[in-house]
Amino acid sequence: MKIFLRLTLTLVGLLGVLSSTSFAAEKTITIKHDGLQRSFILYIPDSVNINVNSPVVINLHGGGGRAEGHRVYSKMDETAEKHKFIVVYPNGTGRFKNRLLTWNAGSCCAYANKNKIDDVGFIRKIIDHLPKYVKVDKNRIYAAGLSNGGMMSYRLALELSDKIAAIASVAGNMHVEEFNPKRPLPIMHIHSVDDPRALYRGGLGPAFPLTNFRVEHRDVQEVMDLWSEYNGCQKGPFKYKNLVFETKTGVQRAEKWAYTACTARARIVHWKLHEVGHVWPGGKQDFMTDILGPGTQLINASEIIWTFFSQYTLPTKDIRK
Repeated sequence: MKIFLRLTLTLVGLLGVLSSTSFAAEKTITIKHDGLQRSFILYIPDSVNINVNSPVVINLHGGGGRAEGHRVYSKMDETAEKHKFIVVYPNGTGRFKNRLLTWNAGSCCAYANKNKIDDVGFIRKIIDHLPKYVKVDKNRIYAAGLSNGGMMSYRLALELSDKIAAIASVAGNMHVEEFNPKRPLPIMHIHSVDDPRALYRGGLGPAFPLTNFRVEHRDVQEVMDLWSEYNGCQKGPFKYKNLVFETKTGVQRAEKWAYTACTARARIVHWKLHEVGHVWPGGKQDFMTDILGPGTQLINASEIIWTFFSQYTLPTKDIRK
């Protein structure tokens, strides 16, 4: 049986709970940060040896979503079971407690940004507390996310690179006022040129559902070039794959581009999709297609993200010196 831990804890009562040899199932871990009660889901596959340190992927939901829904939608549990890593699904914040949650990714989004929520500090606290629940390889902690969650992963790349070994963003571009990385960091970005919400070529996107909130997006290729230059990669990018998939309504295509020969092997990999919507490829299909556009099974985002992450560990010294 898979071990699926969602433990209801407070930092005050943590030590008493941890003295037990077993955990209650189907609970949520709740920690207090910056005056707020925050929560996350901890998923430990049955394939993970709980007596050894295991890698961790922090998987961030999109704007308006929440941890449980994103866990089901992204299907990362299946990849974690296959490749033996732990998944953390944090919850953002919102006006309605457990609904319409967002992340403060810099200049986006909605409630979290408007209220200056310390989401970087929250993720840092999760990482620092994980060893109290499970054995963790501190050099192999990664961050990925969808849409606003992908934007948040970019902010973590800038502000939490002492904890995060690599990041991946799906349908979410970087939204920060200052680009000031602390070190070259491996990045994978998956995005459709036909994304109807997070506009690939930049510009003012449509309003969030049920709100008047709109986001000014950056050009995806511009951000890829920016990071590749900082990472010291050779001029590029270079195309490595071109996949084609026929659907009932047309032809979808996925191009894999990469910047290589980078400092500390910190490659920038970009999957450019065509005829695909604002979705997690390989995730739950036919979900809100009238708003998000068509899904795709052309690639499996969870699988290719893990393949990318598995190449990297946290540097043990300042690689800029």
